[in-house]
Amino acid sequence: MTDLVERLVPDELWVLFRRVVPPTEVIRPQGGGRRRAGDRECLAAIIFVATSGCTWRQLPPVFGPAWPTVYRRFAQWSRDRVWARLHRVILDELGARGELDWSRCAIDSVSVRAAKKGPLTGPNPTDRGKPGSKIHLITDRNGVPLSLGVSGANMHDSLGLQPLVRGIPPIRSRRGPRRRRPAKLHADKGYDYDHLRIWLRERRIRHRIARKGIESSTRLGRHRWVVERTVSWLAGCRRLHRRYERKAEHFLAFVGIAAALISYRRLTK
Repeated sequence: MTDLVERLVPDELWVLFRRVVPPTEVIRPQGGGRRRAGDRECLAAIIFVATSGCTWRQLPPVFGPAWPTVYRRFAQWSRDRVWARLHRVILDELGARGELDWSRCAIDSVSVRAAKKGPLTGPNPTDRGKPGSKIHLITDRNGVPLSLGVSGANMHDSLGLQPLVRGIPPIRSRRGPRRRRPAKLHADKGYDYDHLRIWLRERRIRHRIARKGIESSTRLGRHRWVVERTVSWLAGCRRLHRRYERKAEHFLAFVGIAAALISYRRLTK
């Protein structure tokens, strides 16, 4: 195993990944056959594509498996929702160690241009109507992503609040039952609607949403900057600078990989 593979997939991350992807038993035909490419090498190659932004065909041979093999493994794991499960496992580890702060969560979104048309794309009103997708996310007080989603760029931010809050998984706590509800949610003017405030109150979630024409979103800056920082961390996954995937599940997979890597960095701090 090369040093690059070990650096991209450290032992602790590999142990967590094995929990969501059990080893596959391969029965070779009589007389031998080609050995199945290792999952760890394929995972390292996928992370390299996600973080470097290179195409599958540009994948260097240092990882071992050829790019078609890596792509097929990526497609299979994406269909099996492995990346969401990996993110969930890492969140559980953070929660069990008391590393998640539920006191002040924040919600935001970011739009990216779509190079190809496909599901979950739409005309971006901030980019002269060019096709794009929007990434929605909720983070804890430290900027750890708790829930993510993808929509067309023309979807209003306010429509993503309820699905994102519902999408927070039940996460382990250091003491007590699993938790999935933030104590307070901070949001900008894009979420300034009374029905959202009522919906949050019904779920015993306090809210701090900037009001249009009354106050500036900048007043929430000391609490909302964490989600804006997480958006910049997502941009560290260069494959998310622009959506190149026609299939929505593949783009969502790269979003999940980025969220898992951000959460893992918090875990190893």
